Amino acid sequence: MTDFAVPAVDISAYVDPDGSPEARRAAARAFDEAAATVGFVQVLGHGVPTAVTGAFADALDSFFDLPLEAKKVYRTPPEINRGYSPPKTESLSLSLGLAPSNRMHDFFEAFNVGAAHTDYPGVELPTTDYPENVWPEEAGGFREAVSAYFDEAGRVARTLTTLFADALGLPAGFFERYTDHSLDVLRMNNYALPPGEVALDGDLTGMGEHTDYGIVTVLWADQVRGLQVLGRDGGWHDVMPADGALLINLGDLMARWTNERWMSTLHRVKPPIVAGRIERRRSAAFFHDGNIDAVIETLPTCVGADGTSAYPPITVGGHIRAKLAGSRAGVANTEAEREAARVLAARSA
Repeated sequence: MTDFAVPAVDISAYVDPDGSPEARRAAARAFDEAAATVGFVQVLGHGVPTAVTGAFADALDSFFDLPLEAKKVYRTPPEINRGYSPPKTESLSLSLGLAPSNRMHDFFEAFNVGAAHTDYPGVELPTTDYPENVWPEEAGGFREAVSAYFDEAGRVARTLTTLFADALGLPAGFFERYTDHSLDVLRMNNYALPPGEVALDGDLTGMGEHTDYGIVTVLWADQVRGLQVLGRDGGWHDVMPADGALLINLGDLMARWTNERWMSTLHRVKPPIVAGRIERRRSAAFFHDGNIDAVIETLPTCVGADGTSAYPPITVGGHIRAKLAGSRAGVANTEAEREAARVLAARSA
């Protein structure tokens, strides 16, 4: 299993309005190959300024370095996917229906922001799914730096869906009607806390095995071990971003659209422990999930030879709510049998 590698794809031809058709075709072919085999991609040429990511990293530190009680002020109910999540209040494995005794035990803390209903004027949207953001006043410059990165990550996600249409032989702009009021969420994660706040007990799980829920995830992360991807060989492999790269993986909705031509890749986080303490690791996942009312069904070009699909049609909202009820509220998802089976097979391998 030592030959596992995450392919790198340069998408600069899609970022540059004058990118050549030949360069775009090459990028689309390379991404298609990576998505069909590994499922994670190192994306280069994304155009996110280092000044933006640098200020963003500082903003994460300014919030996560606050005392735990100060951060808990920004906690929201499980059904509101915004604000602060303290350590051991979530279990990502429950989004697949997998976790011992439905125990909320993932060792990470997070802060979420996302698209609010007011960001889409003229569209009637449920405020529970598109809530307003909460912003920590104690962390100076946090809102400005996070908003700037949110906009850049969203641009990268939309650029990728343009590439997806080309890679899958779809009409230009195919995904726009599914994403013009997309459920976009940026989740900022921290895997190190001062000693004494959380016990390092048992088999430490930074973030349990899960697939991402939506269309595509844009991941910024420190170059620190912890993220592991389940390969096609049934083994877990360490993954770190290359210099200047963003890690890209596909979510369940893309697997449904493509009938698993492109898989939603299972991954987890096992934060490294050095001298009895967790080595600090930060990450931020931008989830581009699609319109809440969009119906996702297998593309005609991806159905089986007999015209069948592994998945029935589903709305974005129904799928995302079932996943979040597992990870955030402890209600095991019973509609993820295919992904759960892959986890179980890996555990017994």
